[in-house]
Amino acid sequence: MWGGPVRKGIATAVLSLVAVTACTTPAGAPGGSAHGATRPRSDITSVPATSTSSPTSSVAATDVPAESSTSSVVVLDPGHNGGNSGAPGQINRPVPAGGFTKPCNTVGAETSAGYPEHAFTFNVALRVQDLLRAGGVTVVMTRPDDFGVGPCVNERAETANQAGAALAVSIHADGASPDVRGFHVIEPALAPDGGNAAILDASAKAASDLLTAFSTATGEPLATYPGALVRSGLTRRDDLAGLNLARVPAVFIECVNMRNPEDGATAADPDWRQRAAEGIAGGVLTYLASR
Repeated sequence: MWGGPVRKGIATAVLSLVAVTACTTPAGAPGGSAHGATRPRSDITSVPATSTSSPTSSVAATDVPAESSTSSVVVLDPGHNGGNSGAPGQINRPVPAGGFTKPCNTVGAETSAGYPEHAFTFNVALRVQDLLRAGGVTVVMTRPDDFGVGPCVNERAETANQAGAALAVSIHADGASPDVRGFHVIEPALAPDGGNAAILDASAKAASDLLTAFSTATGEPLATYPGALVRSGLTRRDDLAGLNLARVPAVFIECVNMRNPEDGATAADPDWRQRAAEGIAGGVLTYLASR
C-alpha cells in the first residue's frame, strides 16, 4: 500500500495533470476546448547524458534509487530502437516469449514521410518521464537512448520485473493499413505458459485508466480495426512477450497508426506528442492513486 505522503502527492499530481490536459485538449476532443497553452519541451531531440550505444543495453533495475518505494516505480518501455535496422542478426535471434519464442526485437513502423516509430516512442517516453517525475514517481526506462540496438523483448519485461514496478507501460505506434486510424490499448491475456496469471486483473484496470486518459488528452479516435476487441479501443493479447513475461502489471499502447496519412502527421507534431505524454502520464497516475 502507499504511504500517506506518497499517495497524497500522486493524487495531487493527477488533479494537476487533469487541469493541464483540460487546457491542451484540441477542440472537438472529448471534454476539450481550443488549445493554445504553453507546453514544456515542445520538441526533444537530445538524449540523456548517460546514454550509451551498447547493443541490447537497458537501464537496469539497480538504477532505481535505494530510498525509493517500489510501489512508486513505473517502467516506461519506448518500443524498438534507432540502431535495430543495422543489426538484423541481433534483433532477429529468438528469445523466450512466455511459452514460445519471438525475435529479439524489430525495426518498427514509420510514417509515409519517413518519421520512424522508434524516434516517436522515445520522444513521447521522455515527456512522460518528466510528467511522472514531477508527480513524485520514480521512472525507469528500458533503453537510455534512440541509437542503440534492442534491448530484446524479454529483457524489457525483466527490467520491470526486477524493478518491482507498480506498472510497466510499453509505448508504440502501429503500422496497420493506411486506410484505418486511431489508438488502442493492449492488456495481457493469460500467456501460453500461464506465467502472468497474477497480474491480469491489475493490468486490465491500468489499461482502462490509460484508455480513458489518452482519449481525453489527445482526442485521437479509438481504433476499431484490431481483432478481438474487448471493447472499443481495447484489446487483449497473449502473443506479446512484454505482457506474457510480465510479473508486474503491464500494458501496451499503440498511440497512432503511423501508416495512415492523418495519424502520421499527428505523430510528427511535437505539440500533439506532448498531449500524448499527458494522456499516458494521466492514465498512469490515475492507476497509481487507485491502488
